Amino acid sequence: MSGIVLDRVSVRVPVDGSPTPKTLLQRVSLSLTERRIGVIGANGSGKSTLLRLLNGLVAPSDGSVMVDGADTARAVREVRRRVGFVFTDPLSQLVMPTGREDVELSLRRSIRNATARRAHAEAVLDRFGLLPLADQSIYELSGGERQLLALAAVLAVDPEVLVLDEPSTLLDLRNRELLRRTLAGLRQQIILSTHDLELAMDMDRVLVVDAGQVVFDGGPSAAVAHYRELSAASLPSAGINLGRPGDGLAGERVAGAWQDRLDKR
Repeated sequence: MSGIVLDRVSVRVPVDGSPTPKTLLQRVSLSLTERRIGVIGANGSGKSTLLRLLNGLVAPSDGSVMVDGADTARAVREVRRRVGFVFTDPLSQLVMPTGREDVELSLRRSIRNATARRAHAEAVLDRFGLLPLADQSIYELSGGERQLLALAAVLAVDPEVLVLDEPSTLLDLRNRELLRRTLAGLRQQIILSTHDLELAMDMDRVLVVDAGQVVFDGGPSAAVAHYRELSAASLPSAGINLGRPGDGLAGERVAGAWQDRLDKR
């Protein structure tokens, strides 16, 4: 099992027109060793930034991220051999016209012989039930088939860790269940972010991220409960104030509009 360690990691990015950078993550320290780890939180909470740190897609502004002792900011090639990354939208990841070509592209560095590379690509595609679709345009595939193809292309090089950023977002129920079963059968360590709380419940450990910080770290049931409470606390008060005459200008406008509609009946 790979060991990924984040030590007091912060990520800041410049903002146009502002002298002060925006903080996306703030002093996060984690040791990620469990076989299945989920990350949940609201949009903009920092989930994607956290995941992209793990294979060097994002570099820390402060602190360090280590994968089996390799610094993600200094040993990017070595880290990416160990940590594969699957994006939310597979079309942002699939760059070749067909699945066969895309998987072969992933293998180009590790398998120099073209015949051996094609044979290995076909074996990978067959493993995921995609071999009959190998020569179809990626634009002719369903969302679930594209997601499986993106997964196959990453797994073709056999990384130790698989990081997935909201992998079920674009999937219907059938393909979401297919994804869950596929992930359950993989030998790799899985670290994924998701809004799918059922998928989060499949994990061994779940992190809740809010406003750039890990605010909860524990078992899936407790983490999901914490996230639900956090989300409920941020909701506006229920009900809409329709207003009545004398409630101020806004209330007078609403009440006046109601009276105008009654007068026209």
